Amino acid sequence: MAPTLAIALLSLFSFVIVRSLQKKRDTKGLPLPPGPPPLPFVGNVVGIDTDHPWLAYSRWGAEYGEIVYSRLFSQDIVIINSERVAHDLLDRRSHNYSTRPIGLMHVLDFFGTEFASIFLPYSDRWRLHRRIFHQAFRLEAAPAFRPIQMRNARSLVSNLLVSPEAYGAHLHTFSTSIIMSIVYDYSTAPRDDPFIALIERSLAISVRELRPEVAAVVSEFPILEKLPPWLPGASFVRGAILQRTLVPIIVDTPFEHVKKNLASAKCLCAAGTAAPSMVSDALRRIPEKTSDAKEAAVLEKAIKEASASGYAAASETTTSTLYVFLLAMVLYPEVQARAQAEIDSVIGETLERFPDWDDRASMPYVNAVIQETLRWFPVVPLGIPHATVNEDVYEGHYIPKGATVMANTWSMARNPEKYPNPTKFMPERHMSKVSVEAPSTHGPDDISFAFGFGRRVCVGRHVADASLFAAVVNILAFFRVERALGWNVGPDAEGVKWTGGVTTHPVFPCIFTPRHTEERVSQLMKAQC
Repeated sequence: MAPTLAIALLSLFSFVIVRSLQKKRDTKGLPLPPGPPPLPFVGNVVGIDTDHPWLAYSRWGAEYGEIVYSRLFSQDIVIINSERVAHDLLDRRSHNYSTRPIGLMHVLDFFGTEFASIFLPYSDRWRLHRRIFHQAFRLEAAPAFRPIQMRNARSLVSNLLVSPEAYGAHLHTFSTSIIMSIVYDYSTAPRDDPFIALIERSLAISVRELRPEVAAVVSEFPILEKLPPWLPGASFVRGAILQRTLVPIIVDTPFEHVKKNLASAKCLCAAGTAAPSMVSDALRRIPEKTSDAKEAAVLEKAIKEASASGYAAASETTTSTLYVFLLAMVLYPEVQARAQAEIDSVIGETLERFPDWDDRASMPYVNAVIQETLRWFPVVPLGIPHATVNEDVYEGHYIPKGATVMANTWSMARNPEKYPNPTKFMPERHMSKVSVEAPSTHGPDDISFAFGFGRRVCVGRHVADASLFAAVVNILAFFRVERALGWNVGPDAEGVKWTGGVTTHPVFPCIFTPRHTEERVSQLMKAQC
């Protein structure tokens, strides 16, 4: 084994040297953006926590400025650390910054998830997916999902009353059940749904492996894909093998569920009576769009791919954001108490009824808590990486063609000029910015950066906002979220463990103490049945 390993390492080293010597570019006499000096051949790898790279990127931003250049092997990486630059490049020059890194797309293909809408290159295929999403998730359509969201929020309360120690699983169930209902009209079990377990397993692989840093390494050393899965350190390969077995199940099962319901409905009624969902509505529109069988097959495939992409992305980000919310409530009990007082003033201190959508306009502080949760710890700290279609020049700096471009939302959220004392959880900072008439509207002076930029902005942001409100207002109405005994961290979350990957969330214990008697809660629950 030793000689074989030595030969393999020597081959890899030689390959890197050759690739580095081959990589020459004409920068038109302009400098690259400032950044840390790279090591020969490997680039900027020192000092980066691979699970939490946004921390190093933020330090670089403080030293080198709003836009930073780095390199990982032969991959150019441009990090945007300010909203100003992000709007300039990703919004105003979106024609050049709306595709995805080639290396990342290669990794997706290896994992069997190359169809994922969020990672597709800017193309006709992506635009078709986007149109399907927009039809279902646009601002005007979002209110139609409110009954689903509030119903699942009340199920979340029920689950927390029964087994509060499993709060993480209940958050996943809440988020996934909502998006499965919206996309497929698919009802999941209240707890321990086996299909949700498959989705969580698949998402864990995607979050861990589908990162630009991983893509850069695999693109540089494609031989890594050929490693035997039993080899120590080949977790990347093992994850890909498992993902390729999971993907067909979680993509096909709910889609076939919708098609079966549509077929059954047509047998009973020519007009069809299947329950509405993103997929059923999109499938019904196919005959209106085309009578060509080949084109209809393309549309159906796009609907299938887009729907699977949507529920995966929505489930993970909503769940992670709710983890952050609970952490804030534990560390800032005075914020929790103020939010609960506001809720009690609307629905009654003795829990006269469940909170509902019409109450939102009367709860500006609760809305501000949601805004601050999105700002305090962005759960997609680097967004989804963009890539340049062509070379560009910005403020005298040369940006190479094919560069990976990352918007460091973590750094943007900690801009002390916009957010004084940025490490503090302070909902009051949003009170003058939150519109109680339209709390979902994201203007230029709020936390819209949490939902991305340009043509790749999150199409489900209005639905996500409503899901967060449903969960937050119900949790606060029914529980005090308290610090677990013996768990000691600072108010700025110093010492809290965070998961790593494309998304992140805190890992911590907490206690859910009911605010009302079991009898009163039971009466309300029965009244809702």
